[in-house]
Amino acid sequence: MLPFSVFLRGKRPYYYVQFKNDETGAYLPAISTKKSKYDDAVRQAWAWYRTGILYKNAVLDIKTYSLRDSIRRASLTAEDAEFIIDELKQRGFVVSCIFAGAVDSVRFADFLSEFWDWERSPYVREKLRAEHSIHKRHVKQMLRDIKKYWIPFFPSVLLGDFLSADLDRFVDHLSNVRHGDNKPLSNVRKNCIIKAGTIPLRWAYKKRKIEIDITRDLILFSDKTAVRPILTPEQAASVFTQEWSDLRCKVANMTAMVTGLRAGELQGLQLDDIGDGFLRVRHSWNCIDKLKTTKTNTERIVELPFPFVLQSLRYIASLNPHENGTFVFWSSRLGNKPMEQRLFVLALRDALVYSGFNKSEIMTFHAWRHFFTTYMRPRLEDDKLLQSQTGHKTIAVMERYADHLRSGDRDKIRDAQLEVFSALLPSG
Repeated sequence: MLPFSVFLRGKRPYYYVQFKNDETGAYLPAISTKKSKYDDAVRQAWAWYRTGILYKNAVLDIKTYSLRDSIRRASLTAEDAEFIIDELKQRGFVVSCIFAGAVDSVRFADFLSEFWDWERSPYVREKLRAEHSIHKRHVKQMLRDIKKYWIPFFPSVLLGDFLSADLDRFVDHLSNVRHGDNKPLSNVRKNCIIKAGTIPLRWAYKKRKIEIDITRDLILFSDKTAVRPILTPEQAASVFTQEWSDLRCKVANMTAMVTGLRAGELQGLQLDDIGDGFLRVRHSWNCIDKLKTTKTNTERIVELPFPFVLQSLRYIASLNPHENGTFVFWSSRLGNKPMEQRLFVLALRDALVYSGFNKSEIMTFHAWRHFFTTYMRPRLEDDKLLQSQTGHKTIAVMERYADHLRSGDRDKIRDAQLEVFSALLPSG
């Protein structure tokens, strides 16, 4: 018996052939031989049987053709589909696969948007439940970067289809992105944008929502930035001899110089945080989170062995015009918020100009933190002592700016402060 059947279909001029499925014995779908004579059709069928059938621009042998037909006709379950995909993965034909209804079948853009949505994010809920530091301002900035950079680049790809090659394309794309003034993004900025997407991807892998850690081999841009200029001690002393339009701003800048406090920590400073020769740094402030914990989610004691600065802090706090107002650097309009950071900066820039600086030399408020770290570090033998004052999370982070204290450590810190800063402060 022939392993196939050759026949005419209705009034069609050509003979058709049907091969038998070796596994099931059933006939496979009919194929036109393009032959109008029976003997020619049989010869064509034998040729196909020996060398393979031309099917959709590929030559398939009968076994392969039979296999495909069996799969096409089979009543498959989800378990069968998973088995087939696993087998294909083991043979190297498939890297990843998305099953209908699976967690990775969502749009990548939707996944990122939810991940950085404060109200909906499972990641944010985990952080808050574990009492880890995460703030609304950070989450909001990440969501802005997702909407501005990630979603336009990946508008329709599914989470489960996202590959490391896609991530590489995105990183290459950032190299060509420009600001409105046609300047390229800094490496630090590009890394921040990349992390807005890689943090969710890494979380999705840990939660087994995707099968591969796509971020594993990613190399970020070098974060070596130009060293920010800081004032010399003589220049700093000159700044505080100028007339300042707002005493609050002068005292805020003075306090930042001798303590290294962040602007947000100064905003969050309250009257009962002023101790006898020290400050309790318990809070920080930003316009989104309002009064919150510090950047590292920890409290610390910062030495302040300068009576003039302490008196100035208490004095401006006493001028708070709001009933029950507690902020040292109070807002003129609202009692439940401190003055804005930009006022600290604007007043500093005016004082710098009055001191003879040109606009290209104007430093930021954060430069006081660099100033403090740079001039204090040589006078302290142990980096952990300086770290206890600046609140840097690690010594490595502190080194980019240039535990509990043991007995005598506070004296060492205060002695270093007095040595560095005493001559820079106004006499009263």
